[in-house]
Amino acid sequence: MKITKSIVSLAAGVTVAGVTAFSAAAADVTLTISSWAPPSHGMNSVMWPNLIKMMEDATEGRVSAKIKYKLGSPPAQFDLIQDGAADLSWIFHGYNPGRYTATKVIELPGYEGSAKAASIAYWKAHEKFFHKANEHKGVKLVALMTHGPGLLHSDKKVTSLSQIKGMKLRIGGGVSGDVGAALGATGIRVPAPKVYETLASKAADGVMMPFESKKGFKLTEVAKNTFVMPGGFYRGSFAIIMNQEKFDSLSAKDQAALNKVFGLAASTMAGQVWDDIDAAGRAVTESAAGNSINVASDADQKVFATMAEPITAKVLAEVGAKGIDGKAAQAFIAKEMAGN
Repeated sequence: MKITKSIVSLAAGVTVAGVTAFSAAAADVTLTISSWAPPSHGMNSVMWPNLIKMMEDATEGRVSAKIKYKLGSPPAQFDLIQDGAADLSWIFHGYNPGRYTATKVIELPGYEGSAKAASIAYWKAHEKFFHKANEHKGVKLVALMTHGPGLLHSDKKVTSLSQIKGMKLRIGGGVSGDVGAALGATGIRVPAPKVYETLASKAADGVMMPFESKKGFKLTEVAKNTFVMPGGFYRGSFAIIMNQEKFDSLSAKDQAALNKVFGLAASTMAGQVWDDIDAAGRAVTESAAGNSINVASDADQKVFATMAEPITAKVLAEVGAKGIDGKAAQAFIAKEMAGN
């Protein structure tokens, strides 16, 4: 199935309530989506409505879904879905350290390309390499995606890598934690919805997140300066998951229909959404009073590339211990991204 930008932006101007209220009334099965970001976040205002429409179109309206908020904390989403408290959710792998290893390969610095390209490559790499680790055991894996390049947003202006040493940074986990440590920062772990108050209270000096966060989490107010490492300091790894028993309870016809939009198609759509909301975040930053965007110098880019080598080696060794050729997976992702 070819995913075009027009399909991805379909729901951008439609409220989630409007989409789901109509769909739920007509559907035979209405799935419950658990989401943990604000309703205005692009995952809720664009991605979920797009996925709902894809499911409705595939099943001729028999299967729909609606979003519910505050069903559980971001780190609790996997268990919430596995236990059947909701039917669908999205998870950030870094929120559960030690639970996921293969997912770190997509988070490594050094990849060139968009979130859409990364998400396409991620799903293909999962099918070719990562499925062996079975790290989503107990749920149905609907899609894999990454946000755009991870950047540093801070109250003080940062224009060089050397200024990061000693800073207290909110870091989401996974490879971003290793990057923060290598840069000499002190990592503070809080979920994304808590970032604004963490920065506003001065409990942290900055945060590593993509451009999207400047709009989605209102960071233009509390982290006015953005330091860009071309290609990103890291990429965040996410999955969309579904309760397996709920999927199995659907008719064979609807299961087959959903499987045509789950996987590569859903991953492609979600990656494009991240690109779109990253662009919106950058635009908001460029127009916000007192905000600045500062790009790492060529010299700093070389320093960071060297700094990233032991991080990459560590991750590939961890993946290798799971019986996966991490180096081959990394090369496969880079090649796939170059072609998209």
